[in-house]
Amino acid sequence: MWQAISQQLSDATAFEFILREKENLNGGETNDCYLIGDGEQRYFIKLNDRSCLSKFEAEFENLSALNTTSTLCVPEPIICGMTKEHSFLILNYYPTKPLNKDSDFYTLGQQVARLHLWGDQKEFGYDADTYVGLNLQPNAWHKKWHVFFAEHRIGWQLQLLKEKGIDLGDINELVQYVKKTLASHQPKPSLLHGSLNQQNVALSPIGALCYDPSSFWGDREYDIAIAEYYGEMSPSFLEGYQSIYPLESNYSQRKDIYQFYYLLCLCNQYGGEYLPRCIHRITQYLNID
Repeated sequence: MWQAISQQLSDATAFEFILREKENLNGGETNDCYLIGDGEQRYFIKLNDRSCLSKFEAEFENLSALNTTSTLCVPEPIICGMTKEHSFLILNYYPTKPLNKDSDFYTLGQQVARLHLWGDQKEFGYDADTYVGLNLQPNAWHKKWHVFFAEHRIGWQLQLLKEKGIDLGDINELVQYVKKTLASHQPKPSLLHGSLNQQNVALSPIGALCYDPSSFWGDREYDIAIAEYYGEMSPSFLEGYQSIYPLESNYSQRKDIYQFYYLLCLCNQYGGEYLPRCIHRITQYLNID
């Protein structure tokens, strides 16, 4: 396997890569992650079975797109490919440590704001589907945000749960509730990181580094709501963001519904404690006794 990966890496970089360093890293719950090196250059590699190739391809494309904006600091994708039994994604390597200084969070907030101001897109969606964790996230283009989010985010996750035997009630009723909640909100499409939380940022030699994106063109408030989901981001993050691109005063009215989507994603992937929390939210939304 490693010989095949080394050959594909050599082909991608046009420099012969001979594996001389390999260190297993704690890279998360879904992939095996390694630091590999040849004595001069080091890379970060994610490994999984061959069925995960499409997920790695989506991440490669997302990182490439975010790099193009020159706003966020993200790893440079080098190559994704397959061996006989595995798929893999190789990124450039940065040593990292937890992001904990207020000044670093402030700068990260400013970078996210600049990302959201970048580009000019008329519709919501993306040219390819992406993933939240292991869950496919459909990104068919749509002109209306409230329809896109209600159908391609909330409705989609509820349908995935139903196919697993987890019925959280009338999907159409909840989709209509979300449409009604967001109907008067008409945001400008922004390119999003898509999974911006404390677990997906770290401090590197080039500053705050963001990784594991799930990008699409959507409401910028979605990124902020997800960043606030776990309550672990320093308040300086939002201060930095507001210094560049102030949020609308009624952002809090939509924050909960965006976080509910993320909760559904977690429920789909992990189940457990997330299921009763989803049920509680739905009960509140639909006034179920």
